[in-house]
This record gives sequence, C-alpha cells and structure tokens, in this order.
Amino acid sequence: MPRTQDRVTSIIVSPMRFLRMLTNAVMGGLLGATYLAVLILQLNPQVPLTSTTAARWFVTLLTFYGLYLSVLVYVLILIREFLTSRPLSPGWLSVRLLAWLGAAGAASAAVITWANLKGFRAMLSDDAVERLRQGAMATTVFAAVLLAVAVLRYSFGRRGTRATAVLLIAAMGLSVAVPLWLRGPGELPVPTTRGPQILPFASRPFVSFPPPSVRLVLLDGAALGFIRQRVAAGQLPNFGNLLDRGATIDLATLKPTQAAPVLAAVATGKYPPKNGIRSSFRRVESDDVHPVDLLPDYCFAQALVDLSFVTEDEFIPSGALRARPFWSILADYGVASGIVDWPLTYPAQVDQGYVISDQFDEGASHPLRLARAGAPTTASEISREAFDAWQSRPWQDVLPGSAADEPEPAGILRAVWDRAYSDAAIELEKTFPVRVTAIRYEGLDVLAHNFLREAEPELFGQIGRADLHRSILDRYYAFVDAEIGREASQLNPGDLLLVVSGFGMEPETLPKRLLARAMGWSEQTGSHERAPDGFLIAFGTNVASNQSLPRGAIVDVAPTILYYLGLPVGRDMDGFARADMFLRSYTIEHPVTYILTHER
Repeated sequence: MPRTQDRVTSIIVSPMRFLRMLTNAVMGGLLGATYLAVLILQLNPQVPLTSTTAARWFVTLLTFYGLYLSVLVYVLILIREFLTSRPLSPGWLSVRLLAWLGAAGAASAAVITWANLKGFRAMLSDDAVERLRQGAMATTVFAAVLLAVAVLRYSFGRRGTRATAVLLIAAMGLSVAVPLWLRGPGELPVPTTRGPQILPFASRPFVSFPPPSVRLVLLDGAALGFIRQRVAAGQLPNFGNLLDRGATIDLATLKPTQAAPVLAAVATGKYPPKNGIRSSFRRVESDDVHPVDLLPDYCFAQALVDLSFVTEDEFIPSGALRARPFWSILADYGVASGIVDWPLTYPAQVDQGYVISDQFDEGASHPLRLARAGAPTTASEISREAFDAWQSRPWQDVLPGSAADEPEPAGILRAVWDRAYSDAAIELEKTFPVRVTAIRYEGLDVLAHNFLREAEPELFGQIGRADLHRSILDRYYAFVDAEIGREASQLNPGDLLLVVSGFGMEPETLPKRLLARAMGWSEQTGSHERAPDGFLIAFGTNVASNQSLPRGAIVDVAPTILYYLGLPVGRDMDGFARADMFLRSYTIEHPVTYILTHER
C-alpha cells in the first residue's frame, strides 16, 4: 500500500517525467515506422528511392505506424514504471532508453524482414532477393550492436559517455541507411511487347491435327481436404469419380494469394518476376507513377488499405502482363481457345477462339465496358444474353435446395455471376470450334470466407454438422460438382480435363477474428492469407488412375497443357510439364520437347 501511494505521489509531483517518457516513446515509434518503410521499399524495387512516391509512403507510414507504435511503447514504459521499484527519470531524449527501444525495433524489423524474404521469395527477382537478404543481415547486425550497447552500458546503472551516445546514434542511423543503400535507387521494369509470334512453317514443331481437347476448370479457394472429406461422406460424386480415376497433385501457391498474381502464374508458367504481376496496386495519391504492389506480412500492413491511408486498385489491365499466356501461344500453332472469367484479360483480345474477361459482369452496371470485356464481338453478344437472363433470376436458383424465405447469403452475387459465366461458356462452345476451354469459378472463395465455420464448425471448436449438404458452402460445392460432371461428360477418348485450385482455404486465425470484431469489420471465418496449397486433378483416358503424385507448383499448369497438346515447353518457363500423371505408354510415345522461349 505505501508503494502504491508513492507511485501516485510521484505522478502528481513529477508530471514532466512522464512527458519525457512520452517524447522517448514517440522517437521509438518513429524509428519502428521507419524500419517498416524501408521494408516496403525493399519489397517494391520498382519504386525509385528518390521519387515522390517513395516520399509519400514514408510520410504515410510514419503517420500510421508512428502513432500506433508510439502509443504501444508508451504503454509498455508505463507498465514497467508501475511494476519496478526503481522509478524511471529519463531525459527528453534518453540515450539509455533509446538504446533499448532501438535494439527492440531493429530486432523486430530483422525478424519481420527475414520472414517476408521467405514468404515472398517467388515474387522477387534474384537480384531483389539478394539485396533483401543483405538488408536483413545488415539490420540483424545493427540490432545486435544496439542490444550490446544497451546491455553493456546501461543495464547496471552506469552513466553513458558521449562516445557511447555517438555509437548508439550511428548504429541507429546505419540500421536504416545501410539497407536502403543495399536496396539501391530502384529496379524499373524494362518495357516488353507481347506481339504474336508467327513462326515460319518449316520451323514449327510437328503437331498432330486435330489435337486432343483440353478442358480447364479453375476453382478459387477450393480446398482438397474439404473435398475429400465430403466425398468420404457420400457427397460430391463427380469429384469422387475424378479422385478415384484420375491423378492428383498438390500445388504450391504464391503469397499474396490474390487471383491476379496466382492465375497469371498459372497462365504463363512463370513467376511474377517474369510475368510482371505481383499484387494489386496501392497508391497514396491517385497520381503516383510507381504504385506499390507488395505489402509486407506480419505487421498488419493491410490496415493501411482498410483504414484508407492508401487506396487499392484491384483491377489490373491485360497490358500489364509481360509474358504470354498459354492461349496466346496456342494460337501460334493454330489451336483455338475459349477463355472465360480469367483475370488480366481486360481489355479482351484474342487471336483464335474467344475471350470473356472477368470484368464482363461489370457490364451489368456499366454497359459501355462490354465493348472491351469480350472478344470477338459475337462472343460478347452471346455472353450478354446469358448475363441479362441471370440478372432477373432469384438468388435461390444458384444454390440447390435453397428455401424461398431464406435470407440472402453474403457474397451470393459472386455465385450468381459464376452461373452466368457458365451459361455463357456453354453457348459459346456451340458457336466457336475451340480445342481448349478454360472457365473460372470465384464463388467458392467468396462463400468460404463467409461460411467456412457454418460448413466445418469442428475446426472452430464447435460440434460438427450432421447435415453436411445443408450449409451454404456445401450447397455451392454441390453446384460446382455438377459443373465438373458436365465437363467430364463432354470428354472424348484422348481428351483431358484439368481441375485446378490456385490456392486453398483454411480457418481464419483467432487473433484476426477478434481484431475484426474489435474494429467493427465483417468477420471472415475462412482465409488463404497463409497461402495453403492449391491442387490439380487430371482426368482422361491417358491419365494414370488413382494417383497422388509429388507436390508441384501452380506454374506447372501451362507447361503441362502445352505438353499434352504436342507443343514445346519454353525453357524460360519456371514450371515443368507434369508428364508423370499420364500413363507410361503415353509418355513413351510423347516425350517432352522444348523451345528456348515463346516470347519472341
């Protein structure tokens, strides 16, 4: 009791002492924010170091992180003050206190930098990875120096000398300056032109015509574990048929698990350093010439977007893709493709076949966009009819078994558009003679974010459901299963069906759900933020049955399609043709062939 009274008396008598604690906390918060600003510039080498964009991001991060980190540091200092018997009486800028704050900030920055280096390795070029690695090492070294200064000079009540203060300030300054110096002035991308590659007839590899058909079904956010569980429970018969008679491969995905970078890698067989698509664009101001497209993990950076400190532009035009997708390569060899609802296809352009962009559903409210959302014009007109029909239908038509009085589920509009894209694809195939088709379904991703707990409550510590087919997510999986069955029924001998999920789905972590509740955000129960594996299921007469093959990567899809159609795989592709999922008799007769590049 006397000790508590002494504390209260100290607060009343020495208010300036706590104000001096605040100034040191602010300096510690600003130092931590500076470390994060350096990390963002390291992850985005396309932003010139001496540019308006870089300056704006520095100011924004100092404002956002500086405020919250200052408050956090001040609270920690106050906790220390009330828990220890020795009162703290720092100067306005206490070298002793800043030594500990600097060591803690640099150590935290080093840990976060190493973690982001591991998570975003595939997103960065080899040079950028090496510079980030050197920057992480430098931050680690300076963190050790700051910690040594704090421990050796200030832990035992010693008074610091002027030389120690100089060493401390130099170490703190260099811990910021050296990673920026190693990062360099910037790594501006070299403009590329993705014109068609017209090969002389004599130089074209032999291709048997007509080639077999390949049908590709893309499922955003589909989880193989969920599918296998439901198949074992007697649900999803068509998925069960594919699992029993086809080949299955787990596919390592990318971080961040956004549709644009993941499916750009699927389409091109190349990782973002080669195809140019890493994430959505983020801008502090609308006139930023070099937007940031990669935010760091493990530091709540997405809150910058959620709290409107920066704006996010999720739309990326087709011209941003710096590598050729497989359907453009196929057109060089006279193979027509039909592509529906694929990102990075707006404005739509096609050499042979048709393309219906993922922006086509925007025409429901912006009809003028339809003129560029599909190609050729005939394909747009056919698709427009399917979309017009679905705008007037009730949402219950999307989910089998939905009651008329059931409340409209969150995210159901995405599922409605999936049905419209599917109906459009069916009509387009009747008009256009194509050998390769690809259609994407986005509804599983959206509905799993909102209803994963309803479908799998046991993952959240609750009692599991007995009526598996009644959850919103299960009902939509049933629709997708029917679509898979329809695709499989159209296969002829020699044709190939590929079902691909670019990334899986898993329960959202408890801290993220609690944070959403505290901030008043909509709570999501499903997440793919930690980049769970996607999968590839292959089905056809030439596929080895009931095989579970070694883990692959999403960049393996495009080379595998080229291989199966008898075309060479580009040596500059990052993926590999997964010939191991086909019958041995087939692979002996069809060896993998290569070409230097398809990017001429």
